[in-house]
Amino acid sequence: MPGALELLPTEQIELQRMLDLIREEFERFGFLPISTSAMELSEVLLTKSGGETERQVYLVQSTGARTQGKEPDLALRFDLTVPLARYVAEHEGELAFPFRRYQIQPVWRGETPQRGRFREFIQCDIDVIDRGKLSIRHDAEMPAVIAGIFTRLNIGDFTIRINNRKLLRGLLIDLGVEDPDRQTDVLRELDKLGRDGEQSVETALLDKGLSPEAASRLLQLAGRGSVRGDDAITLLESLPDANSLLVEGKTELLTVFALLAAQGVDPRKVALDVSIARGLDYYTGTVYETTLDSHPELGSICSGGRYDDLASLYTSSKLPGVGISIGLTRLFWQLREVGLVGQGSTTVRVLLTLLDDPGLTVTLGIARDLRAAGINTEVTLEAGKLSRQLRYADRAGIPIVVIAGEEERERGTVQVRHLPTQHQQEVSVTDLVTTIQELD
Repeated sequence: MPGALELLPTEQIELQRMLDLIREEFERFGFLPISTSAMELSEVLLTKSGGETERQVYLVQSTGARTQGKEPDLALRFDLTVPLARYVAEHEGELAFPFRRYQIQPVWRGETPQRGRFREFIQCDIDVIDRGKLSIRHDAEMPAVIAGIFTRLNIGDFTIRINNRKLLRGLLIDLGVEDPDRQTDVLRELDKLGRDGEQSVETALLDKGLSPEAASRLLQLAGRGSVRGDDAITLLESLPDANSLLVEGKTELLTVFALLAAQGVDPRKVALDVSIARGLDYYTGTVYETTLDSHPELGSICSGGRYDDLASLYTSSKLPGVGISIGLTRLFWQLREVGLVGQGSTTVRVLLTLLDDPGLTVTLGIARDLRAAGINTEVTLEAGKLSRQLRYADRAGIPIVVIAGEEERERGTVQVRHLPTQHQQEVSVTDLVTTIQELD
């Protein structure tokens, strides 16, 4: 299906391993799971998406509505953050704040089908939302979670690049760009620096009305790329206190970096990058993007940020939040393409063969006992030649084959063949579970 990633079973097992690891790390930091509908009100998604994403929203219409001439008012979610805002607003009276949730579900975007770009993909999100005000300290927790996940995935060195949109807007005010809409236009262009290059972005900035001097000063700062450790602190402290927004953004970033150090996050894994703006308009403060050091061509593998008023369309309550998102489908595809993940092995540990129909009842009883002991077991339900069943087990990657022919059944035994070593032994049915556990 164009625009969707369909995997072979062993590939799906590897993807599932990554999903399980991500879920474990989310829960390790105290996040709780939720699930939301695949559909949201189209007017909300189109209002909140902003940028290029607004042109990628899938509208939903039933055949009944179409025959009645009704306009569609629903759309498939393009991310998990907007549905979260609606969810929190609707359940505000039932939730404990700060509300810490994780969500792992598919989303849909009208991407042009091409290698590595998918119309349907799984996102793995965490967010913290509070009433009234959300402490900047939560912004420092997000990179700690990211660092834990990608360290455990063991896919190579990575850098979590951090910036703050308040800092960026403060810098633009200092450069004479005070209109918020013009600032948004400039930030969208600046966010393309890593993809399009300095010359292209400079031309776009000039087209947006920046003076050559202002564009040059902005690109000089953003063009420094990832700045780590003490150099990041020095750069932040060197920025002028030109206006309250710039000071606020600078102070928040200094707090984030200090708290990351307090949490023991490797300082080589995090960096200040003034070019990071994030394309979605609802981000208002801290923003994150994560890249693999050895494969920058993969782009961001995890991103997110702070949003202060995303739930305003649903409630009069102020519900600020901060979160990160891993687009796991695209990440898995990218890692597979560069050889950083392979195929998983089958989850089936044992194949019970069937040589004759009279042996089916005994075989099913053995399978019941193995499964009760926590051993994943497949049963051949149609009697056939042993050689064919052994070939199937080998091709499917099942390491242990249990054979219970007529003679073995009379003796109360089975033959256990370990395919990787071709070692075969006869054991009593009562000792079978222990024997297989010892082969692990």
